[in-house]
Amino acid sequence: MLTRTQVQQARECAQATLEAAGLRLTSEEKEAIEVVDFGLNILEEVGAQIVVYVNTGRVCAKEIVLFPNQTCAEHRHPPYDGTPGKEETFRVRAGLVYLHVEGEPTPDPKARPARAELGVYSAAREVVMGPGEQFLIPANTRHWFQAGGDGAIVSEFSSESRDDLDIFTDPDIRRATALTLDRKAFIDILSEGQNSMGGAMLPPPEGVWGMPIGGCEFCLRFNSLYYMG
Repeated sequence: MLTRTQVQQARECAQATLEAAGLRLTSEEKEAIEVVDFGLNILEEVGAQIVVYVNTGRVCAKEIVLFPNQTCAEHRHPPYDGTPGKEETFRVRAGLVYLHVEGEPTPDPKARPARAELGVYSAAREVVMGPGEQFLIPANTRHWFQAGGDGAIVSEFSSESRDDLDIFTDPDIRRATALTLDRKAFIDILSEGQNSMGGAMLPPPEGVWGMPIGGCEFCLRFNSLYYMG
């Protein structure tokens, strides 16, 4: 589990990266930056820092900040509720991004992600993107991406984002914003300081479904913890 200090440091680094690229955030957006380590606790190697501008039943817009050589783990967005799943376009704002999607394997790819020795990356077509370049990822397509040595910023434009439905190739991964979000700050933003924190349910492997005594410090954006087993 990431500590509050680690989360705050990651947020501040993401803010500085965005500001250096000329992208300004409101104070509320700064406080709500998602620091995602996928439950692996190796954030600098596998993870992402995400600013969600809007996410409705029709559209979603985000900024994804990647630290140097940081990798967003392989996953896909499956069909749901009669839709084909989330379709998204990545546009690089700063840095280099090595995007891997399904297709003909690229000989001698540049990306070197952590945990590759475990066989948790199967999308082998590499698309190298720099500032101003973009790529459309169809729904239900396996993909992962890694920043170059200077880090990167990726703007994501998509249909509705449903993080709870994402399917990861790595069996050890769960969508662990619950462990990294400053829950109190997030609740204060949503409720204008009028609500207090409650408990949260914890799935295996941490425990059984139930309310932990005394509540917990962190939660997902929608006050749930998703376990992708």
